[in-house]
Amino acid sequence: MILVTGATGHFGKATIDFLLKKGISANSISALVRDEAKAEDLKTKGINLKIGDYDNYASLVEAFKGVDKLLLVSSSDVVNRGQQHENAVKAAKEAGVKHIFYTSFERKNDTETSPIYFLAKSHIDTENLIKASGMTYTIFKNNLYLDVLPMFFGEQVLTTGIFLPAGETKSAFALRNDMAEATASVLTSEGHENKAYSLSNTESVSIQEIAEDLSEIVGKQINYVSPPKDIYVKTLTEAGVPAEYVGMFAGFAEAIKQGEYSTEKTDLENLLGRKPTTTKDFLKVVYASK
Repeated sequence: MILVTGATGHFGKATIDFLLKKGISANSISALVRDEAKAEDLKTKGINLKIGDYDNYASLVEAFKGVDKLLLVSSSDVVNRGQQHENAVKAAKEAGVKHIFYTSFERKNDTETSPIYFLAKSHIDTENLIKASGMTYTIFKNNLYLDVLPMFFGEQVLTTGIFLPAGETKSAFALRNDMAEATASVLTSEGHENKAYSLSNTESVSIQEIAEDLSEIVGKQINYVSPPKDIYVKTLTEAGVPAEYVGMFAGFAEAIKQGEYSTEKTDLENLLGRKPTTTKDFLKVVYASK
């Protein structure tokens, strides 16, 4: 039995779809959900629904019983994620899960000097908990999703251009769906015991190159400005952007600038059996009709 947590979220749902496409029968897949009403589409596909909450340890132990492979999709609750993941790992151990798979993140800097340490710490702690648990594990080091770039650029990007303090450093951003497909490939094959896989693109691009591709796609000049961080924070704050978003955007931009998402190696192409989706192809899907 394969159990996928966060099954009503983008990554969990996509992974389940790829498991089905790879020939895994629906009755061999379980989905951990907090609210059954939000999982009608999964139920329709014949997926077993397990009701559980990262904050409710007992519910996790019960949901994880009989599970051979557990895909722990990282929680989106940044504030409480560390404790939630600790609950999940300990519950998996108690329930007798044979192999735990975890969606972590690509990075270079594990220290508190990382500009995204507020997000990184819980991932690093979870990896350490998993390795110390004695369970067989596989860790996915997911690069920054291409899917989040439009959020950083803003809804008016085609009018205002890209305003982001990310410098000229290249990054190997990858599509969330490609990572989900690669994850499903690992879940349905053998030889992944106690390994970590880098799920990054085979191409690396700078935000300036993205602006150039975007200009070509929409047929007009899209400028990229990389302001000093304090100017960026001041500008977004004055525009009424909530402080938590300003801090998050600034942190990710600085991480891009510092090369946290650049990588010398990636396992994504090998796991997919094809080249990952390019940044330009992603941009075409998002912006070509606008």
